Amino acid sequence: MKEPDDEDTDGGKPDGSKSGGKQSRRASQSASTTKEDDKVLEDATDETFAEAEESFLEEHLEGSSSSLQDDFVESTGGYQHTEMPGPAAEESEEEIKKKISPSFFYDYMELVLMPFVTPDSNIPLDLLTLEHSFGYDCRKRANLQLPDSNTVMYIAGNQLILLNLKTKEQMYLRSSSGRGIGVIAVHPDKTYVAVAEKGVSPKIIIYEYPFMRPYRILRDGTDLAYAYVDFNNSGTLLASVGDNPDHTLTIWNWKEEQPILRTKASSQEVFKVTFNPDSEEQLTTSGSGHIKFWEMALTFTGLKLQGSLGRFGKTATTDIEGYMELPDGKVLSGSEWGNMLLWEAGFIKVELCRSISKCCHQGPINQIMLDEGEVITIGSDGYVRIWDFETIDTADTIDDTGLLEIEPINELQVDKNVKLFSMIKMNETGNNVWLAQDASGAIWKLDLSFSNITQDPECLFSFHSGAVEALAVSPVTYLMVTTSLDCSIRIYDFGSRTPLAHVKFNQGGTALSWVPRLVSYTGAQIIVGFEDGVVRILELYDPKGLTIFAGRKKFLDADLHLHYVIKPHTAHVTALAYDRDGEILATGSKDKTVFFFDVEKNYKPIGYITTPGPVCQLIWSTIIHPESTLLILCENGYILEAPYPTIKEDMEDQHVVSYEIKDMRTKCFNFSSVKSKILRSMEIEKRKKQKELKEKEKEERRKQRAAVMGEDGEQESQGEEEEEEEEEEKPLPEIFIPSTPCHILCGFYSGPRKFWVSLGGYDSGFLYHCELPPYDKSSDITEKKDEPFDFRLIEDTEDNPIQTITFSVNKYMMFCGMQDGAIRVYILSQNDLSLTNMENYWHFNIHDNNYGCIKGLSTSFDDRFLVTIGADSNIFVFSIFSEFQLRETIKAKVPSPRLGIETEPIPEDILDPKAYSIENARRKREHDKLMKEVEEIKARKREQLRALRNQFQKLLKMNEELPKHMQLKRTDFDIDSKIRAEMNRKTVYEINQVEKALAWKKEKHQLGLRKLQHRFRDSLQSDAIVVHAIQSEHKISSYRLVKPSKYSRYKRDSQLEKRTSKLDRFDKEGPGIKDSLKDIGEDMNVPEESIIEKGKQFRPKTLSQIMVENEIEKTRKLVLKAERAQFKIQQRKKEWEELPIQRKLT
Repeated sequence: MKEPDDEDTDGGKPDGSKSGGKQSRRASQSASTTKEDDKVLEDATDETFAEAEESFLEEHLEGSSSSLQDDFVESTGGYQHTEMPGPAAEESEEEIKKKISPSFFYDYMELVLMPFVTPDSNIPLDLLTLEHSFGYDCRKRANLQLPDSNTVMYIAGNQLILLNLKTKEQMYLRSSSGRGIGVIAVHPDKTYVAVAEKGVSPKIIIYEYPFMRPYRILRDGTDLAYAYVDFNNSGTLLASVGDNPDHTLTIWNWKEEQPILRTKASSQEVFKVTFNPDSEEQLTTSGSGHIKFWEMALTFTGLKLQGSLGRFGKTATTDIEGYMELPDGKVLSGSEWGNMLLWEAGFIKVELCRSISKCCHQGPINQIMLDEGEVITIGSDGYVRIWDFETIDTADTIDDTGLLEIEPINELQVDKNVKLFSMIKMNETGNNVWLAQDASGAIWKLDLSFSNITQDPECLFSFHSGAVEALAVSPVTYLMVTTSLDCSIRIYDFGSRTPLAHVKFNQGGTALSWVPRLVSYTGAQIIVGFEDGVVRILELYDPKGLTIFAGRKKFLDADLHLHYVIKPHTAHVTALAYDRDGEILATGSKDKTVFFFDVEKNYKPIGYITTPGPVCQLIWSTIIHPESTLLILCENGYILEAPYPTIKEDMEDQHVVSYEIKDMRTKCFNFSSVKSKILRSMEIEKRKKQKELKEKEKEERRKQRAAVMGEDGEQESQGEEEEEEEEEEKPLPEIFIPSTPCHILCGFYSGPRKFWVSLGGYDSGFLYHCELPPYDKSSDITEKKDEPFDFRLIEDTEDNPIQTITFSVNKYMMFCGMQDGAIRVYILSQNDLSLTNMENYWHFNIHDNNYGCIKGLSTSFDDRFLVTIGADSNIFVFSIFSEFQLRETIKAKVPSPRLGIETEPIPEDILDPKAYSIENARRKREHDKLMKEVEEIKARKREQLRALRNQFQKLLKMNEELPKHMQLKRTDFDIDSKIRAEMNRKTVYEINQVEKALAWKKEKHQLGLRKLQHRFRDSLQSDAIVVHAIQSEHKISSYRLVKPSKYSRYKRDSQLEKRTSKLDRFDKEGPGIKDSLKDIGEDMNVPEESIIEKGKQFRPKTLSQIMVENEIEKTRKLVLKAERAQFKIQQRKKEWEELPIQRKLT
C-alpha cells in the first residue's frame, strides 16, 4: 500500500511507502485538529492587509480577501487572529488579520485517522495493511477524476485511490474522519485536489498534486456529508453543497480557509453545484425535482448569494442530473425521460427532442458538456451524442407543445447494457479521447473524433456493479471468487493483484463456496448459488494448457467451465456448505428449505427439510464434535441443528412422491431477547459498586470526624447519613422484548450443541452464547422461547452490529465485519471458541460507513492475506502482520485443465428463472404420472359405458320390433326409479352446502359492491358519456352531474336570493326594495332542529362535489343570461315592428 509519507521540513517531495513502516501510534481527531491550529498560527507570516472598498470580482481575481467577507466570517474563527502589539493597539478598533503562508503544509500523518488499538494490548498498529483494491463504486456521483493523463482518481470507501493507467499501481489516501469520503474535485490547473469527507462536521482537505501533501483544510461547511464540490474557472474559489439534512451551499476562499458566502441550497436533495465558466459570479445547483440559479450580488448590506428556483411550468417536474451553463447565461439541462430543457430567466424556453417527438436519450441525461463548439450529452442508455451548439443556443418554440425537434451531429453507442454516468476528457494533444464512468461497473476509454481512424470503445477496467454479495477463497492458492446481483462471477489473483476472468449468467449470484480438496483435489471447482434458486458448479482452469486448435489466437489467464447445474430452490440461495468429510452438500434458501445432496453420486438429491424462517447461514460441525451436524441459522430468530442425513438406496425411493425428509430429528432454539435483562443486571451491578464506594467514603469520613470531634462528630455523621439515605434511587431499566424478533446476522459453533450468534436491531451490541435443547418431537417450536446462557459485550456496537465473522486458519484471530464497513480483529487464545478473552482488539474503518456494510471476509489458505467485500462495490485485500515478511513476488497458480475438458459436453444450463426446482419437478412428475393413471382409468370406464350403452340401444330396438301388446314400457327399463331421485337430491344438497360455505364471502362482496355504488354511482345524476367520431379524431363528452343535495329543499329564501344576479333582484323587487334576512328567516316552516338531525345522517360534501356544483351554477347563470339577452332582442324587434304602425296611425 502506497501512501504519502511525512514531508521534509523544507517542503521537499515525500516518498510513497508501506503503511506497515509507519510509527505505531493513534492520532485522535481532536488532538490532530489542535495541532493543526497551532501550526497555522506559528507558521503564518506577518503579512497583513487592510479593509478594501473595491468590488468583490476585482478582489477575488487578485486572490486577496475582501472587506465584504467580514459579514460572513467571524474574526475569531478559522485561522484568523488579531495581534495587539501594545497598549495603543489594544485601544484601536481596526482588526489586523494574518494570512496563511503559501508555503505552509499540514502533516499527513497527524491529519489522517489511524486504526484504533486497545491500550496496553501489544497489538501492532499495522496489523492489517491495505495491499490492493479490486472494486469501484461506479454508482457514486462524479467518482472519476483525471488529475493528469496517466492517473485516474476515485473514491473507494474510506480511501482515495490514485490509479496509474500505465503501470496499474495504486496509491491510497486515507480519510481523516474515518467516516468515508463524499466527493472529490480537481483544480483547473491540475495542481490541487479537493477531498470532501463525511462525518460530523466533515472537512474539505485540499491536497497539493502530485505530491499529495495536505495544503488547506476547510471546516464547518455542512453537518454530515458533502454532496458536491467545484472550483471556479480561475481556481480561486471553491463551491460546496452539503448532503442531507442541511444542503448548505458555501462559497470558499479556499487558500485562506475562509467561507465567503453561505446559504441553504434547497430543502430537497442536491446533486450538483457548478460555477458558470463565463461568469464566475453565477452558479447553478440541481437535484431532486429542481434546478436553481444563483448569483453573487453586491448589495448595500454586503455581498449576497441570491437564488432563483427554476419554474417547470407545464413541463413535468423532473430530477436533473446533468446540465451546462451557456455563455449568454442560459442553462441547458437534461431530464429523466431523456429530452433536453433550455432554461432562460428561470423558465423553460424550449424542450428539445428528436424527430417524430423521439427523446434525445432513452433514459436520464447524466451529463452535458460544451467542448470545441459542440454540445456533448451522455445518457443512461449508453449513448454519447454530439449536438450543434448554434442550433441549441438559438432554439425557440414554434407551437403550443413547447417542443423543438433537432438531430445529433454524431453519436456513439459504447456497448450493450452500458449506463454512462460521467465523462472526463484526457489531456492528449491532437486526440479527442475521454474516460467514461459506467454505472454498470466499468471504466471506458472513448474516442470521440468521429473520423476514419476512430478507435472502438475500449473497456479499461471492469468491476462489480452494486453490492458484492459473496466471497470465497481458494484452499490451495491465492485465488478468490466473488459474485453480485449484476449476474457476474469474477476470479482474482490477489497475490499478484490481477483480475483473471469473469463470466455472466441470466440471474445474479447470492452465495459462493470453494469446493474443498476432499471433493476436488486440485481446488479447481467453485459452487455458486443464484437468486432464482439455481446452483451451478464451475470448474476453473488455465486455458493455456488446452490442446491448441487452429484459429485460436488469444489465451486468457483463466477460464470457467460449467460442470454441473441443479435447481433445488425457488428463491435466493443464501448458503452453501460441505460437511467435514466432503460427502454431503447442504444448500439453504429464502424459501425456508435446506436441501441435501450426495456428492459422491454426482450430487444426487437426498432430500430437504423445511425451516421456520428464511435461511441465512449454514455451518457444519468440525472434527472436535463427536457427530457431524449442521447448524442452520434463520433470519427470524430460529436456530436449528440437523443431524447427518441418511442416504437412501436407489431402490428405496423410486416410489417416493416428494424429497421432503419428515423424520429428521432436528433440534430447535427459538431466540428470545435478553438484552433488557442484561442491561438491567449491569445497572444493578453498577449501582452496587457505587454504593460500596459511597460506604467506604462514609466510613472514612466517620473515622476522621470521630478522631477530631469524638462522640459529637459521630452523631452528626449519623444524621447526615440518614439524610442521604432518604434520597430516592432512579428506577431500574424496564424489561423489554421486541414484538418482532430481531434478525440473526451470523454465528458459529463453539462446541457440541453450543454456538454464538450476532443479532441486529434492538439486540445488537452483544454476542450471545446459546445451547440447543434436547430433541422433543411433541414440542411446538413456534411457542417455546429459549434464552442464551452467556454473552459478551461488544464495545461501540449498539447501532453497529457484527455482520459477519471468520477466523484465521490457526484460530488465533477472529475477524469481524461490521455494519458500518469497519473491520474489527480480536486476538484470542488458541482454539478459544468460547471467547473467554475479548478485551483486546484492532478496529479500522475501511468501507463506506453509510452503505458499505461488509458482506463477507475471508483469510487466505496460509493466513497471509485478508479479503473483504462490501455493499459499496469495493473489494479490499489486506496483508496480515507477520514476523516473516514476504520478499518474493507472489502469484497464484491457476489449476491446469483436466484431460479432455475441451471435448467434454457442457451440461444443459437452466436459463429460465421460472423453471421447476428439483422438488417441484419431482412433484410435477408424480402428478403427471397420477393424472396419466387417472386418465387411463377414465378411458376404461368410458369404454365400459360405451359398450353398455350400445347393448341398451340394441335392447330398445328389439323391444320396438315386438308387437305392441308385447312391448315393454320405457319406464320398465329403469332398474330402480329411486336412483335418479337420489342423484337429484344429492346434487341439490351439494349445491346448498356450497352456497352455505360461500355465503359469508357472497355477502361481503355484495356489501362492498353496494358501498361502491353508493359512494360513486348513486350520488350522480348522470355519468360522463364520451362520443367519438368514426372518420375523425373529434369527440364530445358530457359532464358528470351530481344529484341535488337533500338539503336543497330546506334552503332559506335569502340564500337562494343571494345566488341571483343584481339584475334579477332589480327586475323582481324594483329599486329601493329589500327584505331583511331576519324577516325572511321568520317565514321558514321547517324547524331548525329537524334540519340539524337530518344533516347528521349525511356526509359533508367532498371537494369534487363542490366543484361540480359550482360548474353547474356557472352554467345555469350563463343559460339564464343568454335567455335574458334573447328575450330583450325579441322585445326590441317587437318594438321596431310596432313603430311603423304607430306612425301610420298618427
